[in-house]
Amino acid sequence: MNGFLLAPVAFADLGEIWDYYAIDLQNPGAADRIRDEIFAAFHKLARTPGMGHYRSDLASEPLRFRHVRSYLVIYRSEKRPIEIARVLRGAQDVKAILRDERPG
Repeated sequence: MNGFLLAPVAFADLGEIWDYYAIDLQNPGAADRIRDEIFAAFHKLARTPGMGHYRSDLASEPLRFRHVRSYLVIYRSEKRPIEIARVLRGAQDVKAILRDERPG
């Protein structure tokens, strides 16, 4: 077991990040390095889930946030294993993205 689960949308986020560096910027080496750094953060968060910070200004549910480069790893620390909910660029409108995803 990895100690973390990836939500399907977080898996898609990772694919978009990798594609951006590998295809758009034509730098697959950078894409691999960034992917590896993000996965290293997942493993570290799984070992110490309280590392991230709650951001009630960005999410109404108890999500934690941790920076990796210019990305935010957004996760549910109360779940076992932890659940990686999203991996978003910090420059995106994170609040709007998370608000639009809320069920019902």
